Amino acid sequence: MSKRWFQAHQRDTWRRQARSKGYRARSAFKLKQIQEKFTLIREGDLILDVGSHPGGWTQVSVEETGPNGLVIGIDLLASAPIEGAQMVIGDVTETTSQELILDLLQAGTKVDGTSLPPVGADETRLFNTIVSDISPRLTGQYDRDQAISLELVAMVFDFTMPLLVPGGSFVTKIFQGTGIEGVVNAAKQRFSRVQRFSPEASRNSSSEVFLVCKNKLPRPKKGSRGTSVAQELNTHLESEGIIQHKDSVPIDSVKSGFRRIPKKE
Repeated sequence: MSKRWFQAHQRDTWRRQARSKGYRARSAFKLKQIQEKFTLIREGDLILDVGSHPGGWTQVSVEETGPNGLVIGIDLLASAPIEGAQMVIGDVTETTSQELILDLLQAGTKVDGTSLPPVGADETRLFNTIVSDISPRLTGQYDRDQAISLELVAMVFDFTMPLLVPGGSFVTKIFQGTGIEGVVNAAKQRFSRVQRFSPEASRNSSSEVFLVCKNKLPRPKKGSRGTSVAQELNTHLESEGIIQHKDSVPIDSVKSGFRRIPKKE
């Protein structure tokens, strides 16, 4: 950690505001600014926060949805309890974590501790909004970090879209750079409105941007039916010459970052 970075961190206005207002991270203001512009969360909504640690976005979600809403946060890292939210430790791409989220969603415990009205035997309760400030473990190699980020975002899309109600909203962090249009174009096949937004609370030195998606379509547009966001991302990367077709070259020769990286790395 450089002395310059530490000094800038200490002077960070958003960090000081977060501490004074009781938020766990300065990133809480990013969601607040996204919410102010796009109104993704409404009173009584059911919210899933993916990559929730340490809990700043979960805190804002609880505030915005009010006592009649439901908020579930999931992350690989444990977070201290947040009043009104249910926190899950796990990987959203794994079946056991997905089943636990679904169980909590169907149980329907609201922010105020009471229960949502029961759903019918043939019905499944779904989220109104999914928010994600998830980020890969950074290596300091920009191309690699950006590539892993794109893959991570595509995975979050694919594993959470079945949990989002038609007409619902989705927002995720993504890093600007090569290949981003592949994810943006895939999102446009699934939502009627897709926009990139940079909150004031993002650091000036950061390449992060937030992909804000509103009004999930009842089903993807014709060209994307039967395909995943990850598949569409890879197709885009191949068309741009960023990666070669996986059937034509050994996996080790494909540009690093566009395949799932084992956790031990």
